Formats: sequence, C-alpha cells, structure tokens
Amino acid sequence: MRQIDVDTLQKLDVKEALTERAAVDLDPPLSQESRYIREQMTEAGYRHLLAIGSFDGLVEGSRLSRILGGAANEVQCTLIRVLLEEYGNGRFSRKHSTYFAQMLTEFGMNTKPENYFDLVPWEVLACANHNFLLTECKRYFLRYNGGLTYFEVAGPSAYRNYLAAAQRLGLSDAAMGYWELHIREDERHGQWMLKDVALPLAEMYPEQAWELVLGYDLEKLMGDRAGSAVVQSIRATQQSNLLVQT
Repeated sequence: MRQIDVDTLQKLDVKEALTERAAVDLDPPLSQESRYIREQMTEAGYRHLLAIGSFDGLVEGSRLSRILGGAANEVQCTLIRVLLEEYGNGRFSRKHSTYFAQMLTEFGMNTKPENYFDLVPWEVLACANHNFLLTECKRYFLRYNGGLTYFEVAGPSAYRNYLAAAQRLGLSDAAMGYWELHIREDERHGQWMLKDVALPLAEMYPEQAWELVLGYDLEKLMGDRAGSAVVQSIRATQQSNLLVQT
C-alpha cells in the first residue's frame, strides 16, 4: 500500500484508468524474467516452475468461489461463468487443475497440492494470502475484483512465456497443455472481467470505484514481485544442478 498513491487513485476516471491499464497488460513488452524463461530455462528449471505452480494450479478457483454468495445480478453471474470454466463446467476431465496434474504426471512428479509447499517463495504465498484476506470481507469486494481483473487480463502473457519455453525444450503436449488452455480461456476471461465486471461495478459504486484500481494495481505489484522471486528460485535450482554435474 505504501508504494501506491491512494490519493491520486481516488481522483481518477476509474473506467478510463482500468481500460488503459488492461490495454497495456494484455500484451506487455518482454521483461528480463520473461526472456530468461523463454530462452534460457532448462528442463530442470521447467520442472521447478511446475512444482511452485502446483501450489495454485492444483486448487484453482478456490478464492473466487468465496465471493459468489448473495443477491444475484449480472456481475455475479459473470463471475460464476468464470468459476464454472475454471472447474471445467462440471466435468472433471476439463477442470483446469486436471490439466495441471497431467503436466506433473508427465514428469513423474507428485500431484498432491501440499507436496511442493516448501519450495514456494514467500512472495507467492503473500499473493495468495492477500487474496484470501480480501475474500473474507465483503467490504473488499471491489478491491478483490480489481485484482482479479488484472490477474485474468495479464495471465495469458505469462502463460505464453511458459508455453514458449516448453516448445523450445521439445516437451510433449501433455507437459504444456495447461498453458495452452489458459491462453485461450483467460483471454476471454480478461475481457469478461473488464467489460462485464469491473466497468459495471465502477458505475454501480461511483464513490468507491477507485478501490477497483487499487485492487488492480496491488495485484500487479505483488504479482510482479512474485514472478521475479519464482525466476530467482528457478535460477538457483539450475545453478545447483550445474554444480552437482561438475
């Protein structure tokens, strides 16, 4: 919060601010971390990425489910549509976590959600804890949905990096299927979140709408920090493997 100027956010045209942010984050320029994943990450690094990613990938959608109660309206219905797609529209074989488990299985890795908990950087845990905290209190409904808008809008750009790495490494379709699915579906989810959730909420709650932007910016700030920590962890793992080999 100290890194975000809340006073400035409160003076923004919220709908314009969200639209402009989403346009940038939909297809951002490649960062140093993104280039490393695409061009240098080894297969051992990819397995380490999957191990860290399993913390969320095997239980996906759990946070979103916590805000869906209450009186129905069009915004709530859109959020339910997002959740249903995360859960494969009720088909276990299509559930996103099933695809993630298949990636782990392809490498002979454990598919229990808790198995790689100790590998997860604290920055990643902080993102999850932050979101669960927001879902605990209806007062933070706007802030959470602003963050979810960023997460869904920006997700495909990260998944494209992972997919590019898997393709460069010559991995099987099963070892990268989760990324391909998310690129397709989250591009759609991002537009739903922006046009059918965030912007309508800004109209419904004009006095508090700035919290949507606060949630968006917080999620981006914490997500960037977590992403850097993951790459640092991957680098350390690869360096350890090199030392062992020599």
